[in-house]
Amino acid sequence: MKIGKGLSVVIQLVAYALATVVAVVTWRLYPELDDLWRLAAADAAATVFIFITSLMFNNSSMYDPYWSVKPAVIATGFAVLFGLDSFPAIVLFILMHLYNLRLTSNFWRDWPGLIHEDWRYQDFRRNFPKAYWFISFTGIHFFPTLMVYLACIPLYFGMKLDFEMSWIGWLGAAITLAAVVIAFVADEQMRSFRKKPENKGKNMDEGLWKYSRHPNYFGEIMTWWGIWLIALNANFDYWWTGVGALAITVMFVFISIPMMDKRSLQRRPNFEEYMKRTWMIVPIPRK
Repeated sequence: MKIGKGLSVVIQLVAYALATVVAVVTWRLYPELDDLWRLAAADAAATVFIFITSLMFNNSSMYDPYWSVKPAVIATGFAVLFGLDSFPAIVLFILMHLYNLRLTSNFWRDWPGLIHEDWRYQDFRRNFPKAYWFISFTGIHFFPTLMVYLACIPLYFGMKLDFEMSWIGWLGAAITLAAVVIAFVADEQMRSFRKKPENKGKNMDEGLWKYSRHPNYFGEIMTWWGIWLIALNANFDYWWTGVGALAITVMFVFISIPMMDKRSLQRRPNFEEYMKRTWMIVPIPRK
């Protein structure tokens, strides 16, 4: 039985609602733990639940919205826990929901439903058939969960503590907002390009893509550096929370983008030449 897009969206909505319930129950089970450890336990439990749904539907793309939904859910949880009594907390709450709206809507607009699975997951299926679900659990589900968990740690301090926004905080907010806008523009430019039949198999080299091969990822990366700056504004002792933004940067630069560029080199004419005249991430002109 093929599951259409409408039913697929309903299935994902129900799955993520139940995963949120699982996370809340797990949070309440460990009141003796430090908040960040409770968050880690809740996050892990929700990830396990989504992995089970991936098994049920034999499709690891059930996990794909987790990356964008989770930060907004965490921000909402902190809003319930600490309130929205401080201006930085309100700013972070709004920024995370804008991020969620941009990325989740982008996924659902292009997603054909559970008849589709990300090409990277399909490659793992073909190359490692016996180990696929172990790879799915550790690499496709838990590794990204860990990355976003680390990136969300600054939210905890930024929303818990009461402090005035200095230029550092305002800079962080501006960077995050600009990053969300850049990623949105990049996605819309790519969507418009792909809609034209004559562009099938061609390189996208218009708009932001004229200067960067992955301007949407530039927006993704800068989102988290901006969030970190707001936490740094709260107290410079929280400099270490930048480990999340750093981890996401490393993941994109050394794992995600090389995988995509390798595939493009195999499938698109003139992509090697396109690589030579563009930056990997930053959408600025080359000299």
